[in-house]
Amino acid sequence: MVRFDNVYKSFGGSNVLDGLSFEIEPREIFVILGPSGTGKSVTLKHMVRLLTPDSGDIYVKGDCVNASTGRDLERIRERFGYLFQGGALLAWMSVAENIALPLRERTRMTEGEIRRRVAEVLDMVEMGSDGEKRPSEISGGMKKRAGLARAIVTNPEIVLYDEPTSGLDPVTSRTIDALIDRLREEINITSVVVTHDLHSALTIGSRIAMLHKGRVIELSTPADFIRSEHLEVKRFLEAQFITKKGVWEN
Repeated sequence: MVRFDNVYKSFGGSNVLDGLSFEIEPREIFVILGPSGTGKSVTLKHMVRLLTPDSGDIYVKGDCVNASTGRDLERIRERFGYLFQGGALLAWMSVAENIALPLRERTRMTEGEIRRRVAEVLDMVEMGSDGEKRPSEISGGMKKRAGLARAIVTNPEIVLYDEPTSGLDPVTSRTIDALIDRLREEINITSVVVTHDLHSALTIGSRIAMLHKGRVIELSTPADFIRSEHLEVKRFLEAQFITKKGVWEN
């Protein structure tokens, strides 16, 4: 579905991605984990060519993203939805208007079709009665859910999540996790989740890739991830108190 092949990227002479290679399978929840500064968000941005690698290649369903321009690049980008860290809702628009924006910009749907589609995705994220509210009138968790509704409104094949539980309390974080997992089951979305939240990664991830200094140092299922013998992985686990058996081992 998505493949990184020996990708390098540097900023100011410092390598952020250092020969990064991995492959994401259709319909999985692929989690990219690691401390700050390891290149997680930079990796996401390369998938939709918000950034271009210094060398190496990125493929989406066989198309080379970094070699594509014009309509070809636009077609690749249409395969993606993107949930930004803060939800990135426009303050002067209602929730429903925010969600409708990609449909108005990228499709020829009628206003009636747009209203029906917006209502459909609001129900998916359990915000069916909140469409007329402004972003200032809803909680942080609801902003994330509204942002997710906007990310899926155009029926993308792949959704990129940049720190979906950042800034949320544990209960709300687990609600977001459950929603990500349910969307994969219900509408066959491939999900790529960048996070610091180890509990989230272990709960929803099909596989977890841990980055360290711009490289993948561990790529495994949650059950195998917590048994890793890699020193950096062990440190990351211990820092978040993942040292005992959890539900991801069942």
